[in-house]
Amino acid sequence: MTKKSAGIILYRLTNKILEVLIVHPGGPFWAKKDLGAWSIPKGEFDDDENPLDAAIREFEEEMGEQVSGDFITMTPVKQNSGKIVYAFALEHDFDTSKIRSNTFTIEWPPKSGKQQEFPEIDKGEWFDFVISKQKLNETQAAIVDELAKKLNLVEERLKSRIAENKKPNKPSQLDLF
Repeated sequence: MTKKSAGIILYRLTNKILEVLIVHPGGPFWAKKDLGAWSIPKGEFDDDENPLDAAIREFEEEMGEQVSGDFITMTPVKQNSGKIVYAFALEHDFDTSKIRSNTFTIEWPPKSGKQQEFPEIDKGEWFDFVISKQKLNETQAAIVDELAKKLNLVEERLKSRIAENKKPNKPSQLDLF
């Protein structure tokens, strides 16, 4: 049976720049990993649970806050592990200093016989489009691409350039999506 996860990617527009909230996984395996290691807040769910309901539940478990609103359904993505990730975007500002993640317990160090508890996520941060795509797991970066397209961010910038009678010049970092 294929594993499935559901999560929420919060976004905000700061000075017309798309920023998304992503999280870094907790625990010793991820402690020194950065680029390509981050994720949207998400978790697994069963066939009998609606993906959006699961995403809302997982967000509250991992972030410590319940969110609601007009969610944008993203196209599910398949990670290299075979897991399918169902993502939902929501425009919502979130204070990352208030993250209260649930925990998990593993034997650490390995073969020590000692059990240690770690947070599922050790931090969450807001990143712009370009940085978030570098930080995110490669498959999940496609979610940010789709979000930018659904929000018509590229088209709006080009329209404003035309309206200003400017010829589009070399693309900026913002145009690379």
